[in-house]
Amino acid sequence: MNIGFFIDALITVVGVTTPILLAATGELVVEKSGVLNLGLEGMMLIGAVTGFAVTLNGPDLGDMAPWFGVIAAALAGAASSMLFAVLVLTLGSNQVATGLALAIFGIGLSSLIGASFVGMIVPSFDSVFPDWLAGDPLWRVVFGYSPLVYFALLMVFAVYWFLNRTRAGLILRAVGENDLSAHSIGHPVIAIRYAAIAFGGALAGIGGAYFSMVITPMWAEQMTAGRGWIALALVVFSGWRAGRLLAGAYFFGVLMTLELYAKASGFSFLPSQFWAAMPYIAAVVALAVISARSVAGSEAPACLGRPFLPNA
Repeated sequence: MNIGFFIDALITVVGVTTPILLAATGELVVEKSGVLNLGLEGMMLIGAVTGFAVTLNGPDLGDMAPWFGVIAAALAGAASSMLFAVLVLTLGSNQVATGLALAIFGIGLSSLIGASFVGMIVPSFDSVFPDWLAGDPLWRVVFGYSPLVYFALLMVFAVYWFLNRTRAGLILRAVGENDLSAHSIGHPVIAIRYAAIAFGGALAGIGGAYFSMVITPMWAEQMTAGRGWIALALVVFSGWRAGRLLAGAYFFGVLMTLELYAKASGFSFLPSQFWAAMPYIAAVVALAVISARSVAGSEAPACLGRPFLPNA
């Protein structure tokens, strides 16, 4: 094995990590506001099919067409998250049941809309860096990615800064820790949670579009393959901290890359199903360990999953 192999492996890790990093970053903000949205898988698939459809059938914008598709995916993800928001924030439905319903709804809707797109391909993004730099055998490990990879990393740092360095982020965290106290001093709890849910839905939609427009610019049913559930586990795995979220995302990315390379190299002493299941097994084990003991530095919002009852 030479350095080219390791560069290829690293690029693969970054590629498979990006969609779960996007979805988990949005979900982190949602959960910091005190809301648990289990519908990530559905929102990602809605974003995936919307981005693909708009890029394929939208206006002829040349190199800008994929960007138009990503914007449409973000809007579709945010719109689907508003279905969840109305039910849990305005109508007071159970967050867990409603999130699961959104996941099922998104899977079914994407399959229905995408039925006519199976096998079709869409143009992908051009590099944001010059071709001589993005295609260099060594420098491509830094400059050879889709623009959405850099966007995902930027969003992690932006969310970290927002939650820890801004007054608005402090208010959002206060709503997640004690919604009644935040309400009593005049903060609009419901409006803040609506905004957080919309942001989480938009990032989930972009994460889904990454599957259909970057990883495999060809539509296939349920192409997210359960990555939304890994993103949900990742938020807990990270202790609700943006820095740990970034590290945890790449940990799961390595596991998913091991699956790809194990299949490609023909490891015969373990069945391929084991490698495919490894990221999900790791997620379950991590959640079990975290649930069984108090994790230092964990910042689970005190109001997470609880309905807001200002008149109770």
